[in-house]
Amino acid sequence: MTGHQSPSDPAARVRASFEQQSIMRLLGAGLDVVEPGRVDILLPYRADLCQQNGFLHAGISTTIADSAGGYAAFTLFGPGEDVLTSEFKMNFLAPAKGDRFVASGRVVKPGKRLSICQVEVHAYEGEQATMCVIGLLTAVRVTPR
Repeated sequence: MTGHQSPSDPAARVRASFEQQSIMRLLGAGLDVVEPGRVDILLPYRADLCQQNGFLHAGISTTIADSAGGYAAFTLFGPGEDVLTSEFKMNFLAPAKGDRFVASGRVVKPGKRLSICQVEVHAYEGEQATMCVIGLLTAVRVTPR
């Protein structure tokens, strides 16, 4: 995420920052929900993002979960502030198999410097959702130099 000065609207700041994340473009991920304290990222299935058994690779799951949690915290920050992840812990509950994946980040405890976020990744087959990943993420509020 970048330190560029941006509009006062938190959703607009999230969208502007997200557009600068080349990894999200590479993966084909996009923002779905952007609300105060909550962000969802949508990733359509792609075979080239899977591991040897055809499931979404754990590294891809954690990448979209990391961004969802960080941006959820970022929605509560002011103009001129930015966000970095300082820590996350992920638990894998089920293989990530589906036609699309949704990573959700939700702020559990906002803070002046650190915000704690819950993150989840669900795999969807049609309308049937399976929670594949659940975790906690610590986001740090930073002021770029």
